Amino acid sequence: MKIVSSREFKLQREVEYGSPQQNAAVKEIVQQIKQEGDAALLRFTEQFDRTRLEAGQLRVTQAELEEAYTQVEPSFVKSIRAAAEKIRAFHQRQKRQSWMDLQPDGSLLGQIIRPLKRVGVYVPGGKASYPSSVLMNVIPAQVAGVPEIVMVTPPATGGKEGVDPYILVAAAEAGVHEIYRVGGAQAIAALAYGTETIAPVDKICGPGNIYVALAKREVYGAVDIDSIAGPSEIAVLADEHANPAYVAADLLSQAEHDEMASAILVTPSREFAERCAAEVERQLAELPRRDIAGASIRDYGAILLVDSIEEGIRTINRLAPEHFELLVENPMNYLGLIENAGAIFLGPYSSEPVGDYFAGPNHIIPTNGTARFSSPVDVDDFIKKSSLIYYSKEALFSAAADIMELARKEGLEGHARAIEIRLKTEAAEGEGEQA
Repeated sequence: MKIVSSREFKLQREVEYGSPQQNAAVKEIVQQIKQEGDAALLRFTEQFDRTRLEAGQLRVTQAELEEAYTQVEPSFVKSIRAAAEKIRAFHQRQKRQSWMDLQPDGSLLGQIIRPLKRVGVYVPGGKASYPSSVLMNVIPAQVAGVPEIVMVTPPATGGKEGVDPYILVAAAEAGVHEIYRVGGAQAIAALAYGTETIAPVDKICGPGNIYVALAKREVYGAVDIDSIAGPSEIAVLADEHANPAYVAADLLSQAEHDEMASAILVTPSREFAERCAAEVERQLAELPRRDIAGASIRDYGAILLVDSIEEGIRTINRLAPEHFELLVENPMNYLGLIENAGAIFLGPYSSEPVGDYFAGPNHIIPTNGTARFSSPVDVDDFIKKSSLIYYSKEALFSAAADIMELARKEGLEGHARAIEIRLKTEAAEGEGEQA
């Protein structure tokens, strides 16, 4: 890994916008799905996944879900159930309640919380299978009360119509039974606009490749989306007391995701930086996904030298990383200074994969510096809120002059008259009663 001053480093964050050619391809795919429905969906599945399907084969059957259990290890089922329990318990604490507040003047204000009706979850295939992403998308939606959750995931390529059994088992354990074997931009378009087989959804969530990300951007507005996620990121702030082997392993844990993932170490110690660089090279040579991780480390990895831990935290706040590990003595002393990070891992035993799989917080976290203004996926992503306003006659009359003043200053006479007509009508009726 290259060792540079933090003042010289700027992380490239342009990848999620795609090339003009990629954007044009996605627009064409989305348009054809809108116009042709299943026919286009099947055509793109054959073109991109090299799998020929009939419309009746798009949906995964209950028999296939049951068969998937015979294809995975019992230890996997045990682990996925344990993780699901942790994730559900964490997200249960995020639930909101509707509320109403009755005022002394008879007015009543409040907020009504309702779950979205139908949510689509995208689960990628390709370079790696992510059954953990099934849990992280589905469980907060379930906790929010979403009644319809549908999952899409690519079929095996090369003419095989099967779906990764680990993904299917994770879906079954999470309680998802409406699953379609489609992927890519075409799956996103099908979820957004619907086809003869797939009913449209209200929101799409879940990670994917650049074509999935661009498709989510393209359909946003017709449906809601969770985010436009970029490649995975990790930043580690460590002092000389940290274990270089731990640091290197955690950096590589994210580098192996994608050639464009970024792994950054920030440290005030050059000697420690050099030890970590050597340890990364040693562990990289033994990593099964070393080609992917090696490209990530080469192109998007770095060790940044700072003058102090405090300067390191300022660097972290500038980077606003997806995952941030604080491996220093007494990390709690610095927690209040960390402003921008999607997930914060404290101490040597809180390795990033603990959060990816098991601790309970969601692992779908803002990337590309968006932790400056956004948050991990949670229950709030699957609810909608309606404001509730009830004004009594006394409350309206008390506020009428202020409302009309503000409306007229904005040149909206119709707004003012909507209040004024009530005042005049009530006044006239009052005079009639007196006569």
